[in-house]
Amino acid sequence: MNDQDPFAGLDEGRPPWDALGAFVPAPQPEIEGAGTGPLAGLGFAAKDIFDIDGYVTGCGNPDWMRTHGPATAHAPTVSALLDAGARLVGKTVTDELAFSLNGQNHHYGTPTNVNAPGRIPGGSSCGSASAVAGGLADTALGSDTGGSVRIPASYCGLFGMRPSHDRISLTGVMPLAPSFDTVGWFARDAELLRRVGLVLLGTSGGRVERWKRLLVAEDALALATSAVQAALVPLIERLNQRIGSRSVVLAAGENLSLEDWMWHFRHLQAREIVATHGRWIAETKPAFGPEVQERFDWAHSITEEQAKIARPLRDVFTARLTELLGDDALLVLPTAPGIAPRDDGDAEALRAHRSAVLCLTSISGLSCLPQVTLPLARVEGCPVGLSLIAPYGADEDLLAFAEALCRSGEEDPVS
Repeated sequence: MNDQDPFAGLDEGRPPWDALGAFVPAPQPEIEGAGTGPLAGLGFAAKDIFDIDGYVTGCGNPDWMRTHGPATAHAPTVSALLDAGARLVGKTVTDELAFSLNGQNHHYGTPTNVNAPGRIPGGSSCGSASAVAGGLADTALGSDTGGSVRIPASYCGLFGMRPSHDRISLTGVMPLAPSFDTVGWFARDAELLRRVGLVLLGTSGGRVERWKRLLVAEDALALATSAVQAALVPLIERLNQRIGSRSVVLAAGENLSLEDWMWHFRHLQAREIVATHGRWIAETKPAFGPEVQERFDWAHSITEEQAKIARPLRDVFTARLTELLGDDALLVLPTAPGIAPRDDGDAEALRAHRSAVLCLTSISGLSCLPQVTLPLARVEGCPVGLSLIAPYGADEDLLAFAEALCRSGEEDPVS
């Protein structure tokens, strides 16, 4: 890689059909799925932290690729989609070691956001979101630790799902912060999002009629820009009409703010990240992009004492949300506080935006709850996601509701 131009030579390594920069500039695995199955005839992509038998899992960093050998088996999630009939079309770009929400890889470039030109796709599942939004794949696997499926889905105008923690196997997937890591996925319509979800969850069905109460997260909505609030409020009203019972709540509770909870999330995440990757970083001294390097340096500065404070509070937060949702409520909130930032934005502005994003995404991250984001609105011509959080383990019922909502014609998702 040319030190003066980190993107030099990338075009030569990219697949000729990838005009979006969504796929890694390396030999691509193209694997046919089973002849039949619920996903037969569809193509899927996999974020380059999922193992593909015979290929090095590059994790967005050339030094990681250099120091790791080829995988000896597919990740079970990859195998599940192949067995369901889908064809693997390739491995997509990720932020380095999946530790970012921007989607700007220093080494491999920024995948194109076709639904918000000139703006970032969001990370770290940036390539997967770009590929699906741009029609290069019907669906794509990503991961979501701090929002890395939900945020790209919002920015790129896609349906995206973060499942209940531990509902879907993470075997063969590069870990980042294990108590927060989840497998997620993207689709351009709610029906396919659900179909893929049932394959990955290994179940069937889903009860649309389960949901009796809508909880509006007032403090989460207040974090969104005024334009996003104006776009989402009418949609929340329509949800209320469909469900029939609405209450306004504080997602954070009475004693702490969402910003407070965001910092507890970040402290816990940082300690787990250092435990997961600290030794490799110390031994290898990898070349990270400036912003990712800054993030790892910050993670190393977080003490165990800070994590000890956060751990029991996380249990309190989880118990409160569990009680609030009960068995029949959905919590509604903005997926992100605003539209995708411009891809030429300065680092300080992106840093501030990331903190605001994490105030929203850490809600389900801390509580391990499933969250679906729906591309139901636009602001300034760019997609805006509306999210629903459900009780733990209610993934199938949440996906069924999202499909029924969009099939009903009451909503008009962006294309």
